[in-house]
Amino acid sequence: MVALAALRTSVDLAYVAAPEKTAHAISSMTPDLITIKLDGEHLNSANLTTLKEYMEKSDAVVLGPGLGLHAETKTAIRMLIDAIAEAGKPLLLDADALKAFAEFKRKLNIPLVLTPHAGEYAILTGKKLLENLEGKIHYVQKTASELDAVILLKGRIDVIANKERVKLNYTGNPSMTVGGTGDVLSGIVGAFFAQHVEPFEAAVAGAFVNGAAGDFVFKEKGAHMVATDLLHWIPHVLNDPMSHLQVKEIVGKSD
Repeated sequence: MVALAALRTSVDLAYVAAPEKTAHAISSMTPDLITIKLDGEHLNSANLTTLKEYMEKSDAVVLGPGLGLHAETKTAIRMLIDAIAEAGKPLLLDADALKAFAEFKRKLNIPLVLTPHAGEYAILTGKKLLENLEGKIHYVQKTASELDAVILLKGRIDVIANKERVKLNYTGNPSMTVGGTGDVLSGIVGAFFAQHVEPFEAAVAGAFVNGAAGDFVFKEKGAHMVATDLLHWIPHVLNDPMSHLQVKEIVGKSD
């Protein structure tokens, strides 16, 4: 879903790195994706040589969704993040990569976006977020400053912050709690990264596009959406972002 969302956000090529059996299954789903078939049953340090070859070809990297947290995988994540930082590639960390990064987190000195939900934020920082919006903004911006990163906190109202700026995103609806919408978000933001959009702007735009696509799906299907439904609407939102003003009036009545 990350890679398909990136393609819908206008990247030219999307590589999906996965263990060989999983990669073959992904290849059977669509001809649009290029799969990197990794040795082993999960990501491990022996995969790094293969991954570095593709990393050098890529303009941006999204790391995390679907990785799992096997001990070898966590070691490989650390080594891969170090390699990405050394290469100076823009990086988005989500899901399992965020959880692994929490164990050795530091400033990476590269364009970096982290996309946690509240639970992942607590793992990343060791602190539970306050319920009120002002408290969330304070903590998220503090963490963003400490890591010299952009943090996109996913929620009913998305909070996007770096050490200097904060934006709130109000697109989206409660039905988007279905699994996978965060992966679509990561793909959209990663695609903006690959098109050389600055991290803060990439995260703000990605949050808007993802949420707006979800609102169009809600208008079409009600609460019966699945994450892949959002893919169809990404081009529409990109081509006519102001069209969301009308659909949000409808969605807002359901909240």
